[in-house]
Amino acid sequence: MARSAVSRYGADSAFMTFVAVLMAFLYVPIWVLIAFSFSSSRSLTWPIPGFTLDWYRKLFANEDLLTAVWNSFYVATFATILSLIVGVSAAMALNRFDFPGKTLFRRLILLPITLPGIVTGISMLNMFSLFGFPLSLETVIFGHATALLGVVVTQVYARLQRIPRSLEEASGDLGATPLRTFLFVTLPNLRSAIIGAGLLSFVLSFDEIPVTFFLTGRDNTLPMYIYSTMRRGVTPEINAVGTLIVLASLVLIVLSVLATRSRGDGGR
Repeated sequence: MARSAVSRYGADSAFMTFVAVLMAFLYVPIWVLIAFSFSSSRSLTWPIPGFTLDWYRKLFANEDLLTAVWNSFYVATFATILSLIVGVSAAMALNRFDFPGKTLFRRLILLPITLPGIVTGISMLNMFSLFGFPLSLETVIFGHATALLGVVVTQVYARLQRIPRSLEEASGDLGATPLRTFLFVTLPNLRSAIIGAGLLSFVLSFDEIPVTFFLTGRDNTLPMYIYSTMRRGVTPEINAVGTLIVLASLVLIVLSVLATRSRGDGGR
């Protein structure tokens, strides 16, 4: 017994060590990025010679960078809204109705996820050129929404499969209209899935480069701005942008946890 307990303890210790090394491999670079954003030296040297907030001041004084940040928020917000509207509707249709070609429809929805971004970008570029649409941030929104549609449909459809149909039937038996049933029965049960899909879509749209590269006009998004700046090397100003993005991501995670927590969720 004692030998078995010792061997189990050794296996657990080895597993915990492996997890710790893996977590360090994943997250230490983020802490290095944050540390260099406060470096007083423009060159990325270690140890850091001193700490300063000058790079954050330059960041907020850089009009081109601030415009790129605003463009990224604009594109990500409306691409997420569009993908949620179309994606939730498509998931509802897949869950409720049987129609010819349903299986093929499900596969086609997932196609933009499996395709490389460069293929999606070229395809959308050809389509917009064929119909004579000028490239702009709006074409980027449509391109991102098309690529993100599969993310929304898969998450929402999976949640719909877990909702008992008896809830909607009971709502109808009590005299509720289909719209009231959707708003007060179906939608609350989909809340966490919609929020999760929306946050994931927003993040994926915010840092998308291949589709944006082909569909944007003269306007720059933040990833495109960083990509063009990186040709001259990484600067503490870029590290400062990365630090703010990490902070914003943490805020989104906390908000998503608070938004999906409900008293009557029942662990669904």
